[in-house]
Amino acid sequence: MVRPFMLTGGRTRPVHDGLRIETQLHAAPAALSAPLRFESRRIVELCQVPKSIADLSSALSAPLGVVRVIVADLVAEGYVLVGEAPGELSTALIERIRDRVRSL
Repeated sequence: MVRPFMLTGGRTRPVHDGLRIETQLHAAPAALSAPLRFESRRIVELCQVPKSIADLSSALSAPLGVVRVIVADLVAEGYVLVGEAPGELSTALIERIRDRVRSL
């Protein structure tokens, strides 16, 4: 078991503010060859198809805040790209987010 603060270097706030749990992320296949470790590598692998931060949190079994900090670092480094934010969330997306958060 690794403490969450170890994964983020003790940071609790992401560098790139504005990442919401429904924010869609994707990574280019070239990012797979980047020198990333642990959760960062796994996020790039998972983001080969668009994923939300809530989806990533659930897949990694990590707290949302931790995933937001790691994703913000990956966005700042250019390994993960932020998709267009939807104007209004569909009911299906809201239910999927709710289900993923509950699974944590």
